[in-house]
Amino acid sequence: MSTLAAPAPAPALAPRRARLADLPVLLVAVVWGGSYLAAKGITAPHTVIAVLVLRFALVLPVLVLAGWRRLRVLSPAQLRGAAALGLVLGGIFLLETYGVVHTSATNAGLIISLTMIFTPLAESAVRRTAPSAAFLGAAAVCVAGVVLLTQGAGFTAPGAGDLLILGAALARTAHVLLMARIKAVQDADALSLTTVQLGGAVLVFALLAALPGTGDSPWAAAADFGPGQWAGLAFLSVLCTLFAFFVQMWAVRRTSPSRVSLLLGTEPLWAAAAGIALGGEHPGPLGLTGAALVLVGTAWGRRAAA
Repeated sequence: MSTLAAPAPAPALAPRRARLADLPVLLVAVVWGGSYLAAKGITAPHTVIAVLVLRFALVLPVLVLAGWRRLRVLSPAQLRGAAALGLVLGGIFLLETYGVVHTSATNAGLIISLTMIFTPLAESAVRRTAPSAAFLGAAAVCVAGVVLLTQGAGFTAPGAGDLLILGAALARTAHVLLMARIKAVQDADALSLTTVQLGGAVLVFALLAALPGTGDSPWAAAADFGPGQWAGLAFLSVLCTLFAFFVQMWAVRRTSPSRVSLLLGTEPLWAAAAGIALGGEHPGPLGLTGAALVLVGTAWGRRAAA
């Protein structure tokens, strides 16, 4: 489950140094791919909000301390813009986490990759420009792949989890477009922007957790965790959030944003690999065909959009 970054242009590097910078970024894609299986392993329908509070409340103080000086100089407009984005981010994580509880990690990782197709399509609609024929072809391949993927056991209606993950992909698209259109945040420091957004998302989760009927409290969920659940939570908090963000911040200063984006685009492949190899998931021939189409379509779409 990817978080967010705001890459800045970087000077060109020698090929060997660029390859060395690629390795940590590729590792981020791997841990993000594994995040769906980890979230599925520690989350139940009645603990989704509690797990989200715990996951981000653990890392938020570290981000605040790391970027305190830059946080203090954010303007009121930047704070408002980042807080608004945090509300959208909270919605994304709610949809993703509820979705992965009700579908396979493989499906979740591959369906969420449709963001790479939805975003250029939405951008074209906003700008009133027609996407290329190649891009439309890639989008059609992705849609066909998702249909096959979610019908791996036969042609039945997609499950609730698949639809929630699809909603998360649409919400991610809205988040990207809003980041590009809210002028106040465009010049904001990336660390400060992320910290405020995560703070807004945690506030949403905490308010929901305080409402009756929204499941276990964070304290009750934490009390029931065993070593395996704490390990999964640490994986999501430390590796998928802290490590991933700081690697992106480090990498975009040593390589190009396009190269970082391309490597992070392998996340669906690792999600499928984790689900099949570690989660014991069996998509079947139809599902595997759909997974292949999603991977081919998103790769083709990225190239066509570029």
